[in-house]
Amino acid sequence: QVRLRESGGGSVQIGGSLRLSCAAAGDLGSRCTAWFREGVAVARLGQDGSTWYADSVKGRFTISKDSTKTILYLEMNELQPEDTGMYSCAADSSAWKCLIRTNFNSWGQGTQVTVSS
Repeated sequence: QVRLRESGGGSVQIGGSLRLSCAAAGDLGSRCTAWFREGVAVARLGQDGSTWYADSVKGRFTISKDSTKTILYLEMNELQPEDTGMYSCAADSSAWKCLIRTNFNSWGQGTQVTVSS
């Protein structure tokens, strides 16, 4: 397991942007990482660098890691009210869990995103 802490949430108007960060107390390079909204995966970055996005965020959200592989990002653009929720980052070394996008063993506490008019 690795300790994770999110930041960057807040309130934004419809159409606005936010960048969420997830700082890890360890290396994320060998781990599958993902962002969840209210417990549902919205973006995943596999150990091989492959990405997956939920249909609802595809084309608007981008998941990435920094060069040190200790910070995970979620760039969110064109935000809509349905994007509102608690966003949590997660990590796991299991390729199977990465594939099914569930039961990750490391979680942050979450950061709230609120999108309104």
